[in-house]
Amino acid sequence: MCDKVANALTERYRNDSEGSITMEEKEVKRMPMIGDIAPAFRSITTKGKINFPEDYKGKWVIFFSHPADFTPVCTTEFIALAKRYEEFKSINTELLGLSIDSLHSHLAWVKNIEGIDWKGEGKVVIPFPIVADISMEVANMYGMLQTVARTQTVRAVFIIDPESVVRAILYYPMSTGRNIDELKRVVLSLQKHDEENISTPADWNPGDDVVMGSPLTLEEAESRVNGEGEDIISYEWYLTAKKEK
Repeated sequence: MCDKVANALTERYRNDSEGSITMEEKEVKRMPMIGDIAPAFRSITTKGKINFPEDYKGKWVIFFSHPADFTPVCTTEFIALAKRYEEFKSINTELLGLSIDSLHSHLAWVKNIEGIDWKGEGKVVIPFPIVADISMEVANMYGMLQTVARTQTVRAVFIIDPESVVRAILYYPMSTGRNIDELKRVVLSLQKHDEENISTPADWNPGDDVVMGSPLTLEEAESRVNGEGEDIISYEWYLTAKKEK
């Protein structure tokens, strides 16, 4: 691990000294925000070369970073994601991992993970690609390197829609493993919003009631208050729920 960090620091210093990434450029660049087009990059992964996000057009993507290979929390996350991979595929969602480790490190770690029987629930195969970002170019592009550790990516998550637009961003500290149910819930919520033009309330899960957007005119507000039906519940002029079951 020490050798990996040293190599990464050396590579970063070389990039700076050669002028490929200047301090001015670092100050100008910012991480993508919700509503931005996902920054494009080409990279080698454990499943071959990718052109992102072009190769994923028409699909939802959960693009996530992990601090380092051969670490405990990251290993449990990859096992959990591998177990749920087909669930994500069924909702038109691909998984794409990243850390600033080398491709060879990724490949060795994947083989190691596939030999672990975590909690006695059976071994897994890691079916999704992991970006090898030893130069830190992509990690810097997506704001995955934070103050807490400039030589390890934090647990960043970017949910990107079929049009390559960033729709949600989540960040977790290195010590906290991600909740896979929540990642799937966010994707399903966004998909439902796009399909039905509704929003999902706090603690929503598929099948729960949803909420309608706030009225934009007095007439519409009046209609909401007086227009309760079998499928509509008006709590206030601005808070109207739509029954799902």
